[in-house]
Amino acid sequence: MSVTEQPRQGFLALELDGDGAHPAAWRAARHTPAELLTGDRIKATVLAAESAGFHIATFSDGEVGDGADIGGRLDAVQRAAFAGPLTHSIVLVPEVDTVYTEPFHVATQLASLDYVSGGRAGWLVAASGTQLEGAAVGRGAVEGQALATEAAASIEVGRRLWDSWEDDAVIRDVESGRYLDVDKLHYADFETGPDFPGQGYSVKGPSIIPRPLQGQLPVVAPAPLVAGGLAVGGPDSGIDAVLVSAPAADGLAAEAGRVRERSQGAVAVIAELDVVLDARGQSAAERVAELDAHTPWISKRARYAGGSAGLVELLTNILATADGVRLHPAVLDVDLDELARLVLPELRRRGVLAPTTADSTFRDLLGLARPANRYAHIEN
Repeated sequence: MSVTEQPRQGFLALELDGDGAHPAAWRAARHTPAELLTGDRIKATVLAAESAGFHIATFSDGEVGDGADIGGRLDAVQRAAFAGPLTHSIVLVPEVDTVYTEPFHVATQLASLDYVSGGRAGWLVAASGTQLEGAAVGRGAVEGQALATEAAASIEVGRRLWDSWEDDAVIRDVESGRYLDVDKLHYADFETGPDFPGQGYSVKGPSIIPRPLQGQLPVVAPAPLVAGGLAVGGPDSGIDAVLVSAPAADGLAAEAGRVRERSQGAVAVIAELDVVLDARGQSAAERVAELDAHTPWISKRARYAGGSAGLVELLTNILATADGVRLHPAVLDVDLDELARLVLPELRRRGVLAPTTADSTFRDLLGLARPANRYAHIEN
């Protein structure tokens, strides 16, 4: 008797920044410009993504460009934190800079996000280091290898601070009046080395937030940072998932395979894909041309433009190699509807999507065990 081999199951992430990946997306949105920067808009989009069956919602951040089509946004961590109590299954992963932000504050904000989301938080590492961003905080631009070095230091600070409270540090002993067992709090004791490219710093710790529910939040980074020197895998350092792209959509599966082979399976691989679908009686090409007439869509990511059936085939092929795919819809209000109606249901029917489970963690989705605390063995 033959046994039918079950397809490999992966996950889908959706970028929820602004009105969509196209710079002129706001022109095709279903709301007024003022509604973009409201809690109602965040609530509507993240609940729509969760209802559609997406596993992860990401929230981009960074500098706002210039020109006629400027996409406004609220802080990524605050958007994710607002969405935390409103959702039940979707993982919330804000993009947070590692060059021009204070590592201590990043670590404590993300730990707080893990609590308000019930363990569904992650960290999408950013390290762009442009002149404009540097000028905002009185620093110069950061380039090349220095970006990976800055990112690695910030990640290491975060991981040490997340472990600086042992899991049972909070005792709430009413009789003795002790809230904490101070012997279960530890110093992070981080200091940048002599070769650090920017102004060196040190972080003593401990954190001001108890250890996150996941122990360690999964850390996601783009492939260029990994190529620049970020370590991959392991609970104590490095990253847990890498974002990969390719010049064209038909090369994504092969690129995901190459990254998986180089990392020897120590890191989850997530393919990046811009998406514009046939919708509202218009072809994808017509929709892009209409928006490009205002501001051309320039992106380094691979792009799919066409019907839903073609996208289903493409995603099925990519998910046979990659652990997941992050979609960047051209216009969120339009393309998310098509994805929810025609794409995700068919992928589920084919059995290539992992199930969504209420109250599971990001580590659960990635197949990562909850790590032991690095300081718990220290004699007090």
